[in-house]
Amino acid sequence: MTVGDMPCRPTRDARKHHDTPPDVAYGPPGLPRTIEWVGGDDGFLRLLDQTRLPREVVFRECRDAQTVWKAIRELCVRGAPAIGVAGAYGLYLGARAGRDEPRDAFLTRMREVAEFLDSSRPTAVNLSWALRRMRAAAQQSPDTSTRSLLAAMLAEAHAMAREDAVVCRRIGECGEHLIPEAGAVLTHCNAGALATVAWGTALSLMYVAHERGRRFRVFADETRPLLQGARLTAFELHAAGIDVTVLCDNAAPSLLAAGAVQLVVVGADRIAANGDTANKIGTLGVAIAAARYGVPFYVAAPRSTFDLAVNDGHAIPIEQRPEQEVRGGFGLDVVAPGVTCHNPAFDVTPAELITGIITEGGIVQPVTRENIAAVLGG
Repeated sequence: MTVGDMPCRPTRDARKHHDTPPDVAYGPPGLPRTIEWVGGDDGFLRLLDQTRLPREVVFRECRDAQTVWKAIRELCVRGAPAIGVAGAYGLYLGARAGRDEPRDAFLTRMREVAEFLDSSRPTAVNLSWALRRMRAAAQQSPDTSTRSLLAAMLAEAHAMAREDAVVCRRIGECGEHLIPEAGAVLTHCNAGALATVAWGTALSLMYVAHERGRRFRVFADETRPLLQGARLTAFELHAAGIDVTVLCDNAAPSLLAAGAVQLVVVGADRIAANGDTANKIGTLGVAIAAARYGVPFYVAAPRSTFDLAVNDGHAIPIEQRPEQEVRGGFGLDVVAPGVTCHNPAFDVTPAELITGIITEGGIVQPVTRENIAAVLGG
């Protein structure tokens, strides 16, 4: 397991690190905030509407749980860490409607709102993790008044947002040495600042390396059917001044075969106990091609993305998205009427195809149950 000799060392709490820049919460320059709470206890959640990028920068204001559910489901906010933090604020908003209820009725409302929000997207484990943590913060509050429980929940949501930014920065610091000087990196989908509160997971490596003066090029798969790579990854890397080139998904294997790429790094939505990893559909094909041509394939994810209750990838639920996303999207149908479309949002890459998993607590390498347990317990 690669941990002890790394620039990044394991830690139980990312908040205890004092070497993180004070502006960590804002991420790389040139990008609008993905998630932001506006106001105090009567405030609202402001989300960058990623369905409108890169053509226009528009924000959605969420003032209740239903609006947050819709924003998650419609991919206004996406990426496992960002979904988790949005869900945390959504639970606060939903529970806030019962601020004058008796404690038992309030806790029942909180549970029902959590179940509702959890139904928005089933694959990203950070959502259910964040909702459990929010419920625990309320239930463990020493003051049992409903308004005190709400205060504890809002404080917890704020803490989670801050932690996500710090954790993602640490992931970048753990893995930035992997970015090749004067070389090229391939990534699939969007695992950047737009998928988190700040910095991202896979792209965090690139931001830290760029910040430290390394010169490299990034190839971003377009990522059909919703083009998160073309619309989002290229948008944010370009805004940060990083050399980025978009390619069709089916061009990635030939790029790897030609030796044009020295590293592949992607994000994750859920990682099983054995290291099998669910990520955006198309990731599996990239991993297979990388293995065939001897290119290191890394996953970057916070420890909250691991789900030790899931033994292996076969047990990870795969979200099925609407057929229309494949049929056309963006206002133009390309599939003949009456023809059905298959649209899984994710696929699962087996652990044996993954060179290592980069976390805020170290790099799991090789990817085994034992090494995963060591990093999660570190």
